Amino acid sequence: MRRAIYPGSFDPITNGHLDVIHRAVRLFDELVVGIALNDQKHTSTLFSLPERVSLLEKVCAGISNVRVATLDGLLVDFARAHHATAIVRGLRAVSDFEFEFQMALMNRKMEPLIETIFLMPKEEYSYLSSRIVKEIARLGGNVDSFVPGCVALALKEKFSNR
Repeated sequence: MRRAIYPGSFDPITNGHLDVIHRAVRLFDELVVGIALNDQKHTSTLFSLPERVSLLEKVCAGISNVRVATLDGLLVDFARAHHATAIVRGLRAVSDFEFEFQMALMNRKMEPLIETIFLMPKEEYSYLSSRIVKEIARLGGNVDSFVPGCVALALKEKFSNR
């Protein structure tokens, strides 16, 4: 079985993430979406780990070969534990490449049998990031075209309670 890991903080999942998921499931028999417990990019998350798991499970419910799991520790250890042969990473722009390339080389050094596959989302999602979506939602903007419906509702709830 060809199994891949798609890791991220997914705080929250965007349509860009979802596009990468749809592309990856055509390439692999199973895709494990690994939600990072401790992501160095963010000091704190808007959504708790259980909330992010729930949102991803809702969004991916119709995709039969996707499984959602929590990821804590080294990505290569997580990939080994799930018997994955590849790590999927999304690239939006050239600015993402340098960091992602460095991480891919480090992962290859730690585990040569696990490949990193870079996938680009559709052009209309190349500007999209969870950080930007959260900022728009925080300021009362409409995020319906940037995230799945259940995520837009969760963002509205989250910011109406602040």
